[in-house]
Amino acid sequence: MPIRKKHIRFIELDPARILLLGFGLLILIGTILFMLPISTTHGHGLGFIDALFEATSAVCVTGLAVVDTGTTFTLFGQIVLLILVQVGGWGFMTTGVFMVILLGKRIGLKERLVLQSALNQFALQGVVKLVLRIITITVLIELIGAIILAIRWSNEMPIGKAIYYGVFHSVSGFNNAGFGLEPDSLTKWVGDPTVNIVITLLFISGGLGFTVIMDLWVKRSFRKLSLHSKIVLSITLILNVIATIVIFVLEFKNTATIANMSLGDKLWASYFQGVVPRTAGFNTLDISQMTLPSHIFMMGLMFIGASSASTGGGIKITTFSLILLALWSVLTNKDEVNILKRRISWDLVNKALAIAVTGSLFIFLIVFLLSITEQADIKQILFETISAFGTVGLSAGLTGDLSPIGRVLIVIMMFIGRVGPLTMAFALLNRRDQSKVRYVEEKILIG
Repeated sequence: MPIRKKHIRFIELDPARILLLGFGLLILIGTILFMLPISTTHGHGLGFIDALFEATSAVCVTGLAVVDTGTTFTLFGQIVLLILVQVGGWGFMTTGVFMVILLGKRIGLKERLVLQSALNQFALQGVVKLVLRIITITVLIELIGAIILAIRWSNEMPIGKAIYYGVFHSVSGFNNAGFGLEPDSLTKWVGDPTVNIVITLLFISGGLGFTVIMDLWVKRSFRKLSLHSKIVLSITLILNVIATIVIFVLEFKNTATIANMSLGDKLWASYFQGVVPRTAGFNTLDISQMTLPSHIFMMGLMFIGASSASTGGGIKITTFSLILLALWSVLTNKDEVNILKRRISWDLVNKALAIAVTGSLFIFLIVFLLSITEQADIKQILFETISAFGTVGLSAGLTGDLSPIGRVLIVIMMFIGRVGPLTMAFALLNRRDQSKVRYVEEKILIG
């Protein structure tokens, strides 16, 4: 009997490890499906490495691709891709709990704990209700986006194809995946107001996070929103405005991008490429032809990423905000971190710093390894790695030329970016030391 108890304790996993295994299982299923002959137009299926890459990119809602989605995959393969994107955007636990609810089963404490971790919530209360709201809001937003896009594209393609394009790009957009059915993404609609507005609203909404969307849905007043929602909305607006202006200025004289466009098209292109790095992978400009300062600026945006409990990646907007606030408190000799007449605990600040540092270390490691395996410019390697970490999907032209080892390394980076660097670290390391021993404090020189 004691042996049995010990065995049960051994096979129990904490939420971090369950999340890793769940996403890993989804990727494995997707890999197998993409290797089937029915998935590709040439009838041979993808090779294991390419199938693994595409499945990981879909489940991690990244959008990086080693094959052209529209021409390589059959309708079956594209639908598999879209399902992986949807499940990956929701999170496997959200999808699993929804299926359990449909079957009329009861959600246990263990499942609620994993849900709490997956949705990055403070408390267990209301997580199951949040799942139902997430599903409802997602379907509603994607449906509206699909209808508008289908109407727009019906002007230039058959109605059936327009509807399919609308559904595919709406799901891909809201989930911040960035997969498109055209070889050059959305470049042919660079100056189209409808496509620009609808696609950006979709991935910005998905990037805000389900918690913020629910807060807006219920309270409908900025003043009544939670501090989290206020920070996310404010910083999102500020970053998007700054990014649009910066891209416009940096690319204004670049003949390979917007220099030869009309003023209206320049503004639309600058707006789209300014907001897309956090964290959708669509593009209306050739990313590889953009200037070096634009690439560096976009890398910063990709590293910041979207909001917590969203379909995007990166270190998250709130993490970035807390780090800046903590820096300001240190520089101004304040003992507390305050914002909007509220005090932030140093525990949260420490966690934010841990996320940023852990993410930076993972990026450094992958960049270092890619510099060994790939014969490419360091700018391309860094851009590709940060894009994978932020689950953005933008490419400076390196993805298709990656070696098999390089593709596996980017797969690892996409996986880390989706589950979160801290979750990955928690899953890989042992549990926190519960020792009550406290050692003598001593100071060291820093700075």
